[in-house]
Amino acid sequence: MESGFGGILFIGLIIFGVIYLFSVINILREYERAVIFRLGKLYPNPKGPGVILVFRPFDKMVRVSLRQEAMEVPAQDIITRDNVTLKVNAVITLRVIDPNRAVVQVSNYIYQTSLFAQTTLRSVLGEVELDELLAHRDKLNARIQTILDGHTAPWGVKVTNVEVKQVDLPETMLRAMAKQAEAEREKRAKIIHAEGEFSAAQRLTDAAKVLATEPITMQLRYLQTLTEIGVEKNTTIVFPLPIDLMTVFTRALQNVAEKK
Repeated sequence: MESGFGGILFIGLIIFGVIYLFSVINILREYERAVIFRLGKLYPNPKGPGVILVFRPFDKMVRVSLRQEAMEVPAQDIITRDNVTLKVNAVITLRVIDPNRAVVQVSNYIYQTSLFAQTTLRSVLGEVELDELLAHRDKLNARIQTILDGHTAPWGVKVTNVEVKQVDLPETMLRAMAKQAEAEREKRAKIIHAEGEFSAAQRLTDAAKVLATEPITMQLRYLQTLTEIGVEKNTTIVFPLPIDLMTVFTRALQNVAEKK
């Protein structure tokens, strides 16, 4: 009986040892690291990737991913320096560079980074005017990233990128901006039209000076214009008759009358 009980106990110990051995062996992917606490104390260096041994219950393992993670900051109500109310949200990209500090220094680094991002977004964008926010978004993104990176560096977390995703303007501001853009277009159109009139006046002045040197050219130009109008199938043609041309015909008639 004792030998039979001992055999059963031995088989049980073997089975338990096999099960414990399988529980000790852990496989970590390339982007994973294991933060080990041995008897409650932090193991100096994280383990992984590959096959690692975790001797439970003396060891406790916390898996940490080293991949970049994208986090969306909820829309924040912001009042700019020129008293414009906006709703702004952003996207933050971060990654863990020190797994031990990411586990020990903070309870949930993603949640706390999100809270810091919300407050930083409100404080930074509240210091600028609307035009600067719309025109210099890259500079503001870099500033927000620098501030957040300073907060998360003690946790072993690196903020790699910050992008202001969407800026929602009130309807009244959208209408005002549309009117401003329309006024700017009208201003440019009037300036271009005035510049065209000025250039045309200069060209006409130059042409008048050329025609003044040879009076006969005015008559040739008149006849050329009549030829161009005659090409069109018009029923009525209104064309100014130069006084100089009439003077030529008058003199010719006077000469004929004197000969008679």
